[in-house]
Amino acid sequence: MRKILFVINTMGQAGAETALLELLRNIDPSENEIHLFVLMGQGEMISKVPDYVKVLNTAYDEHSVLSAEGKKGLKKTVLKSMFRRGTVFTLLPYLLKHSFRMVKAGKLLPDKLLWRVLSQGADRFEEEYDLAVAYLEGGSTYYVTDHVKAKRKCAFVHVDYAQAGYTRDLDRECYLKLDQVFTVSDEVKTAFLKAYPECGEKTAVFRNLLNPAGIRAKALEGEGFTDDYDGVRILSVGRLTTQKAFEVSIEAMKMVKDAGVKARWTVLGEGDQRKFLEERIQALGLTEDFLLPGAVSNPYPYMKQADLYVHASRFEGKSIAIQEAQILGRPILVSDCSGNREQVIQGVDGLLCDFTPEGIYGGIMELLEDPEKRERMAQAAYMKNEAAGNDVHLLLSLMEG
Repeated sequence: MRKILFVINTMGQAGAETALLELLRNIDPSENEIHLFVLMGQGEMISKVPDYVKVLNTAYDEHSVLSAEGKKGLKKTVLKSMFRRGTVFTLLPYLLKHSFRMVKAGKLLPDKLLWRVLSQGADRFEEEYDLAVAYLEGGSTYYVTDHVKAKRKCAFVHVDYAQAGYTRDLDRECYLKLDQVFTVSDEVKTAFLKAYPECGEKTAVFRNLLNPAGIRAKALEGEGFTDDYDGVRILSVGRLTTQKAFEVSIEAMKMVKDAGVKARWTVLGEGDQRKFLEERIQALGLTEDFLLPGAVSNPYPYMKQADLYVHASRFEGKSIAIQEAQILGRPILVSDCSGNREQVIQGVDGLLCDFTPEGIYGGIMELLEDPEKRERMAQAAYMKNEAAGNDVHLLLSLMEG
């Protein structure tokens, strides 16, 4: 029986966590003993982990890291990690150096610094694995590289490496120590290899695994929208973070309303930008038109009921939400950025737009004013993921050398 360890930063309601769950379901438990370690010991999706996966965390907080209770738990975890094994003293030169560099560059990213702290202060395990898999950038990759005993080690990269704020120096060149690197798309691979060109021969694309039939079945469960609104429903799914930049979408929605269109935009997600976004919504008089109800465990009924799915963000790796909207046959508008442009064929199964209020507004109006085009793109999107391959063999073959 082969032993595989997966490490991920959190098990919150997000794309990478969703993709990991589907990957775990695609590994045969009769041939592999699968363990999971959640670096922060937190996240509401832990209950969805298959029963045959052994979760190694001795304590676990099922609150979202974005909720008030979850943030309290996160602070406790960080403080504990800082003073465990003298982490804060060991890492002080590293933290000071990179804090100074970030401030000098005008972009302080505390989360990128804290991943090293959380990795250093996390639990350790004596067991040796046939394969250790870091499923996210940052903390889980640092942990697998430095603190796990395994015959083979690999890591997944889900985002545009540089755009997300990572550097070789910040990562202490950890990817050079791994046996394999998997990126979730060709564009993510290209961006990663700009930073690590010498990793070319050991970097491969591993596309996110999804279950179209399962997603369509879940779209029939639950209620979705329960109000009697009869205008155009626009939907987005994503965390309320600077990467997603929903303030640009709010500006676009103001233009849609000023054009006299009866429409309502709903964003399913939670994040640290909520207060800022709510203030912007109120300032533009959109409190009834741009809604932030929070994250939901099953967004699929909402997707199925939406007239238009919009995914306008600064950058992506490969968006699970876009794939889910495609599977449910929604007409799609996405910002023309890394990741997104690989998922939508312009004019065939969706539209790409400039990441500006004017660009998003123009894309929305183009789709709303041409129902035939909208339906044609929706049908093409519906078929897009039907023939998607299964790359699990790429992962398991590592244990065979």
